[in-house]
Amino acid sequence: MPGTMALFLLSALFSAPAFAGVYSWTDDQGVVHFTDTQPRNQSHETVTLTQPSVVPMSENLEQGRRVNTIRKDIRQSLKASSSRTRSRSSSGLASASNDKQCAGYRKRLARIQRQLRAGYSNDQGNRLRRQRRSVSQALSRECLLQ
Repeated sequence: MPGTMALFLLSALFSAPAFAGVYSWTDDQGVVHFTDTQPRNQSHETVTLTQPSVVPMSENLEQGRRVNTIRKDIRQSLKASSSRTRSRSSSGLASASNDKQCAGYRKRLARIQRQLRAGYSNDQGNRLRRQRRSVSQALSRECLLQ
């Protein structure tokens, strides 16, 4: 029993620094210092530390799995709709005209982007952004999601 009591007292002595406070004080040059020992000849403040916010790693991993599953589903759905579109076009003529139209959309988007990067007034920028939005929607609707 006395050995257990001695062991307890030793562990309490060595664990005391773990409960030490954090002190903050400012020197003559205005530099703020932080220390775990209380300054003797300086006015100081005790810093109150809060518990850090911790998110369990398992939640991050689960979220990553969900995102990967959603991405996989989207890729499969795009592949399926792309194969349906190819099978629906009975001749290569429809596919060629669609490719030409998609290339036109991409070219218009590139031109609008160049104009936006070159600088613009407020009204012109708003007009260019509206055009970019409508061309981008048409490209998505007619070329990417079919």
